[in-house]
Amino acid sequence: MMFAASSASSVPLVSTGLVPAQSSGAPSAVHDGASAAGEAQFDASAQCARTAALAALREADPVIKAAAASTLYTDVLEGRATCSAHLELAEPAGLPGRPARPELVDPRQLKRRSMQSPQGRAVLLHALAHIEFNAINLALDAVWRFAGMPAAFYVDWLKVAAEEAYHFSLLSARLAEYGHAYGDFPAHDGLWDMCERTRGDVLARMALVPRTLEARGLDASPPIRARLQQAGDQASAVILDVILRDEIGHVLIGNRWFRHVCEGGALDPHETYARLADQYHAPKLRGPFNFEARREAGFDEAELAALTALAGLEASPATSTEAVAPAERPGTER
Repeated sequence: MMFAASSASSVPLVSTGLVPAQSSGAPSAVHDGASAAGEAQFDASAQCARTAALAALREADPVIKAAAASTLYTDVLEGRATCSAHLELAEPAGLPGRPARPELVDPRQLKRRSMQSPQGRAVLLHALAHIEFNAINLALDAVWRFAGMPAAFYVDWLKVAAEEAYHFSLLSARLAEYGHAYGDFPAHDGLWDMCERTRGDVLARMALVPRTLEARGLDASPPIRARLQQAGDQASAVILDVILRDEIGHVLIGNRWFRHVCEGGALDPHETYARLADQYHAPKLRGPFNFEARREAGFDEAELAALTALAGLEASPATSTEAVAPAERPGTER
């Protein structure tokens, strides 16, 4: 079900400043040659940015895809590309573009490994890189797929795609320092599966990808970071700090547009979310939760109170950073 969107002015843009690549202290995996290839293949100035987003989504090479996402967002910000909201694009076969590896398996086949060993940390970093690669695809898919939205919607999701590309680059570079590359370990396809399920409904997409799957990542990040630091891997822990900071903004974008579409359809956000979660078989939420991050990401007090009840607490902590236990396993959640 599609809802009529109001003008872009009714929904302010989330801050569009990208984190400079040097801010995390980790090198970027998108080397100069790959970036140039991305710019050459996805010339946003020659076409609508939504068309370019679809082309980037179809790209199978992760490095070229990441470079394309970053370049496209910059081109839109600097006026070299525009988003034609009215354009209805036909869906091509074979989405999303992805490399031959990693092998995609059932999540239950992915075993949890100790972070005390270098191999265990490499497996974790690979799982996180796979999440970020899929997150690039999810953001690009939102840009090309959903016509008729305000211009700010497309700019927001191009911003998300560019930041997810940056995260993928950081994790790929760190993984290389462990002697591995993206594709070396098996992974699962849970994130894209939800994308497929919500392909026909922008409201469901906003409800169940950023507000559910990405929000579970907010819960999972602090304990994973703590275990990395405990294992002596400060460089990887710093990357998780960057990712958590940006993911709060991504969930905020999802919350903003979910409520925007609810408002346009005269729908109650709380009732609508519960209905969509049931209709699309979203993962059940279980505590404990990162209440501080969720509050920053735009969840209202009624939603936090509901999570508090799920977690068995008397009141939602102002600064809780505990994580949902299953989400600590990147093989099973976002």
